[in-house]
Amino acid sequence: MVNKDKKQQDPKIELETNAVQADTLSEEEQLEILQKYDPESNTRDLVGILKWVVFGGLLAFSIFQLYTSIGAPFTAYIQRSIHLGFALSLIFLLFPAKKQPGVKRNKVPFYDIILSLIAIAVGLYWPLFYDDLVFRVGRVSSMDLIIGIAAVLLTLEAARRAVGMPITIISTIFLVYAFFGPYFPGFLAHRGQDVNSLVQLMFFTTDGILGTPISVSATFIFVFLLFGAFLVKTGVGNYFNDLAVVLAGKLTGGPAKVAIFSSALQGTISGSSVANVVGSGSYTIPMMKKLGYRKEFAGGVEAAASTGGQIMPPIMGAAAFLMVEFIGGVTYWEIAKAAAIPALLYFTGIWIMTHFEAKRVGLQGMSPDQIPDRKATLKKIYLLLPILGIILFLLLGIPTMKAALLGIVLTLVVSAFDKSTRLGIKDIIYALVDGARTALAVAAATACAGIIVGVVVKTGLGLSLANGLVSAAGGNIVLTLIFTMFAALILGMGSPTTANYVITSTIAAPAIILLLMGGEMGPGTTVPVVVAISAHLFVFYFGIIADITPPVALAAFAASGISGGDPIKTGVNSAKLAIAAFIIPYMFVFNPALLMIDSSPLEIIWVVITAITGMVAIGAGMIGYWYRKCNWIERIIIVATGLLLIFPETITDIVGLGIFLVLLIIQVKTKNNPNKNETITA
Repeated sequence: MVNKDKKQQDPKIELETNAVQADTLSEEEQLEILQKYDPESNTRDLVGILKWVVFGGLLAFSIFQLYTSIGAPFTAYIQRSIHLGFALSLIFLLFPAKKQPGVKRNKVPFYDIILSLIAIAVGLYWPLFYDDLVFRVGRVSSMDLIIGIAAVLLTLEAARRAVGMPITIISTIFLVYAFFGPYFPGFLAHRGQDVNSLVQLMFFTTDGILGTPISVSATFIFVFLLFGAFLVKTGVGNYFNDLAVVLAGKLTGGPAKVAIFSSALQGTISGSSVANVVGSGSYTIPMMKKLGYRKEFAGGVEAAASTGGQIMPPIMGAAAFLMVEFIGGVTYWEIAKAAAIPALLYFTGIWIMTHFEAKRVGLQGMSPDQIPDRKATLKKIYLLLPILGIILFLLLGIPTMKAALLGIVLTLVVSAFDKSTRLGIKDIIYALVDGARTALAVAAATACAGIIVGVVVKTGLGLSLANGLVSAAGGNIVLTLIFTMFAALILGMGSPTTANYVITSTIAAPAIILLLMGGEMGPGTTVPVVVAISAHLFVFYFGIIADITPPVALAAFAASGISGGDPIKTGVNSAKLAIAAFIIPYMFVFNPALLMIDSSPLEIIWVVITAITGMVAIGAGMIGYWYRKCNWIERIIIVATGLLLIFPETITDIVGLGIFLVLLIIQVKTKNNPNKNETITA
């Protein structure tokens, strides 16, 4: 998860990138695109004393989080409220209320300073009056009411500035629903909450703003953000690009495969699809265009690959950490392990389609003068050790937060191997500041998500909507999954994955679990881990790929800003390339062998082989080229064959493999047929 403020990303080393003759974007151009499509990057450029006040605040934020991560000396209320206070106060100083051109970005208006001071007061309220608040739990004083209302309003406004309007609107709708419950029709009706009870719920219990989402932000997520910031300081982002070029640059359609490889690696340190697009796409998209890929296809490749970064273990998107708490009884390692094969299939699908597109158009690999020195690049392979270390720590059963802390220590050790990567005191300080800056939007999003969770828990809305969803689908699991998919895609249009996951996991995931359990769940029923993880990963997946699904596809729009292509066409291309993401979730719901839970090695190997074979067929059908150009009838048959291979049944696998082999033989035998093998121009 990488800091998206490009002005702070000045890695110490340049790893032979001058060999690549592509016109990459400047830092200013990258920042402009980020600020246009990523609310988290649209910050002020402060000068003077306020610049150093914010710098000191961010540094103090990281130091506080490290202190609590190492020793955990505070109660939940105190730690979470201080975390909230830091985030809110800094957001009002860094993020302007308006994003229109012409607004002064180097000054902070007086009202934002006042809001920042109020946010500090909100953050300190629990630490200063902890004993009194605990003693009179359930009773709200006049001061409590004022502070609680301020906390809710500041959270909504901070989320609007740092994350975007959609999450603010959704959270506000939930608050209105909580207040006007008796006036809603049918199963949506409830007794309603008055102002006092709502304030108590939102700020004086652990079911609201100070609930599970911000708890995860204040623990797991923050430390992993710091880990990503330290990795960036070693220059690992540049190294990912160079390593990708060395390994994939000479292959057919090399730059596109470089984009996939690089984005998959970048995803281990980036928690944002848009940031990943700009970070690696500013390098790979110009290369793809230069080789001959269409603008929209080049942007689509980068958008699809970058979006996959959030599903790429070992460090996935922020919502994956929430999943640990929402499911309960599982570790982050179990979530990451379950997501490994689906992530492999996702990137395999994109790789296959870019390969067939390159063959269709007649594109070759990169020329030798565009490839960095192989020996010099591989010499820096030690920069990957911190990421491999995280995997090892989690595999050994080390707690998630401690694993991230050890990852930071390992990064410092690894950086000392070479003078060009060594981190000094100044670099360490800036890494702490960058990590905290990245955490601001996450804290605002999780605090806002806490409002949603609080209302769902208090009103019983989750159970009501889950039952309503099952009823609307007629108890059919496939229809329930389809309804959930569309809900997640719609909610994900412009809203962060974190909020999307919170809503769908509290509303739709229970419906999926209910049907997977046979429609019978009573009090105290134990849900098998495989059922819980498959249901939650399902909603998690579709919340993420909303970033590349038109009409609102922020990652694709950011890619089009780099490629110069049409945003909607880029979104269509990215969704087509990421077709695996629309299929894989259904696969692991019906066949948990993909999640490597309660399955034998042979079952896992068989499922992976048939799934990859199916992706080859689907990729060929979607692109319209295999060993030669395919007509529409052939494409339909090829795609249908791929679906048979992907569907988790032995009989469909056998039939699919048979048809696949027949199609493969036909393609190979007729590849030189002049009537079939037409020349395609880019």
